[in-house]
Order: sequence, then structure tokens, then C-alpha cells
Amino acid sequence: MHTGAGVTAEPKPGNVRWIVVALLFAAMVINYVDRQMIGVLKPTLSAEFGWSETDYANIIFWFQATYALAYVAFGRIIDRVGARWGYALAFTIWTIGHFGHAAAKSLGGFIIARMVLGVGEGGGFPGGIKAVAEWFPKKERALATGVFNAGTNIGAIVTPLVVPAITLAYGWQMAFIVTGIASLVWLPLWLIFYRRPRDHKMVQPAELAHIESDPPDSAEKIGWGRLFFVKETWAYALGKFLIDPIWWMFLFWLPDFLGKRHGLDLKSFGIPLVIIYLMSDVGSVTGGWLSSTMMKRGYSLNRSRKLAMLICAVCALPVGFAAFADQLWIAVAIIGLATAAHQGFSANLYTLPSDVFPRAAVGSVVGIGGMVGAFGGMAMAQYAGYVLEKIGSYTPIFVVAASVYLLALLVVHLLSPKMAPVVIKE
Repeated sequence: MHTGAGVTAEPKPGNVRWIVVALLFAAMVINYVDRQMIGVLKPTLSAEFGWSETDYANIIFWFQATYALAYVAFGRIIDRVGARWGYALAFTIWTIGHFGHAAAKSLGGFIIARMVLGVGEGGGFPGGIKAVAEWFPKKERALATGVFNAGTNIGAIVTPLVVPAITLAYGWQMAFIVTGIASLVWLPLWLIFYRRPRDHKMVQPAELAHIESDPPDSAEKIGWGRLFFVKETWAYALGKFLIDPIWWMFLFWLPDFLGKRHGLDLKSFGIPLVIIYLMSDVGSVTGGWLSSTMMKRGYSLNRSRKLAMLICAVCALPVGFAAFADQLWIAVAIIGLATAAHQGFSANLYTLPSDVFPRAAVGSVVGIGGMVGAFGGMAMAQYAGYVLEKIGSYTPIFVVAASVYLLALLVVHLLSPKMAPVVIKE
């Protein structure tokens, strides 16, 4: 086919890579339904088992402890066995942990179930980022990551809509069983469909050329331990350490905040949470779209990523005043803006490993960053439990949430000033 000027038009790449993103999106929906159920059911379970704020904080703490260790372990596993089988293993483990909640009879039982869940969910993001690195060129990775990361928000939306209804009708145990059974359809779909681009029968030459349009990676094997001595690893990891705890706080404590500050309960906090996480979805996709669009318009990768993160960091600042809002919907708007800012910031931070590291190291770097981020989440769980038990106010927690994004961007900039490809020396 020729244009009027006699120039051969480039064939348009296909869209198989976006089917991969759709599967990753669905996995994140399931991941966050399973993860957030403990937060939605906190008032119910606390009343039945007599949990204190510290007891609940300990449940979150031990989930994040195993999540941290599994995150770094799965990063390495997925680099070795690939996204297909690595993600399938992670999904299987976290589904077993999810079902385990229905059998829990005590605080210890819930801690064990959450620890198994944490082991499996630790493989979710390393698998997703690895798959995006395999299937997308750098100029599309932030958008692809933002789209699949938006599944976390849909999961957070589905949970307060579905789980209270099941719980009120059939009990909290059945809520874990029903959601667990419904999620099992994903695993066979993933195993049937997912392959690397060059091995996938549906990928046409034009799309493969598009996927492989970046300069080829070095074929050198990169030792896992060497990554700890690369400053770009710590740009990503310390960024995660600062911002991940804020998302954990929103996920696990928002229903409690809405109950204590605005008098909502299992029957009434669904719509406010849905609105907050819908705003998060917009932020996730917009944050990825923003930097990808700037790159297409000629901005450097470094400038595009950091400018997008700066805009998101500024949008998070008002959440420091969320606890002072007397009107429910003003509080919802402020918190929703902050969660949207978090997801937009996160979509760009998540691309840093695939932006600067060879594909063979991406899963490992993501794993290291996820582990360090989960350590931050462990600290936030203890901090939130202490503040709520001793002070009884969410204000100190929200002030921290408002401030960390600008600090995280500063850390990323200082440790990776140019976001240039990493050269790892012996």
C-alpha cells in the first residue's frame, strides 16, 4: 500500500500486547479483592473476635512481612522461569491463602492465612512488570503499567460493593469462599494465552517489530547480589519505601476512618469507597498516559517520568487536611485526589526498572523494591495502630501521606538524575 506521495506506509502493529495487559488487569482486580477484604470486614471481625487496634495492626504487619520476603524472592524466580509460570505459581499460593481466611477461628488463624496470602501476592507485581517489559517498548510501558495497575482500584471498588452483601446474607466466611471460587477462572486463561512475543502465534511481524523497537539488551547474566550495589536499584526501592505504605494505609484503614469520622458502616461506606477508587483508576491511567504522551512529543524519558511524578506529588498535598473535613463528600474528594495521585506517581515509578535495567534484571529489581516498600508498609501498620490507639486521630497519618511523594521524587532524582541505561560493572 502506498500513500499519494509514493511513500510506503508502515503497517500498524496489532493489539495482542493489550490482551496481555487485560489479563494482568484482571489479576490485579482479584489480587486487591483478596487483599482488601480484611479492611472492609475489620468492624465485623473486630466485634466477633474482640480485636484491638494493635491486634489488627499485627495482622497487617505479618501479611506485609511475608509479602516483603516473597516479593524479592518472586522477583528472582520470575526472572528465572518467566512471567507465565512465575505468575501462575504466585496466583495459586495467594488463592490458597485467601480460602484459608474462611477457616480461621482466632487471631493466630487470621495471621497465618494473611501470611500465606502475602507469599502469593508478593509475586503479582514482579510478574506484571516483567510481562510489560517483555511485551512493550519503553515509550508504552508507563501507559501499559498504568492500565494494569488500574485493576487494583477496580478490585478496591468491587470489594465494598460485593463483600458486604455476601456477608450480610451468608456470613463473612462465605464472602471469602465465594470470591475465591469466582477468581479461579483466571488461572487457566493465563496459562493458555500467555507466551513471550516471539513465541506467540497471534503476534504479527509488525507488532513484534514494534515491541522490539528499543535497542537490544545485553545478553550478559546479571547476578542478583550485584543489583544491591547499583544506585538505580535504590532509586526505585527507596521510592517504594516512601510511597507504598500510604497506599497500604488507604487500603486497610479507609473503611475504619469513614466509620469513625463520618459514622458509616458495612451497609453505607460502599459508595464513598467506590468513588475514591474510581478516582484512583483515573489517576493510574492518566499518570501513565501523561509521561507516555510527553515522550511521544519529544520529551526525554527522564523529563517525562519526573514531570508526571511531580504533578502527582503536588496533587497529594491536600490529603494532609482530610481529617479536618466535616462534610463526608469533601473528605471523599480530598482522599480520592490523593489516591489518584498515588496511582499516577506509582505508574511512573513502576517503569523505572524496565526503563534503565536490562530485561533479564527487571523482575529482580522490582522484587527488591517491593520488599523494601513492604518494609515501609510494616512500619506504617505499627505507626497507624499506635496513633489510633494512643491519640485516636487520623490527622498525623494523613500528614505523612501528604508529604512523602515530593520526598520520594527527590530521592529518585538524586539517585537516578538522568534515568540512563544502567551499566553494571563486575
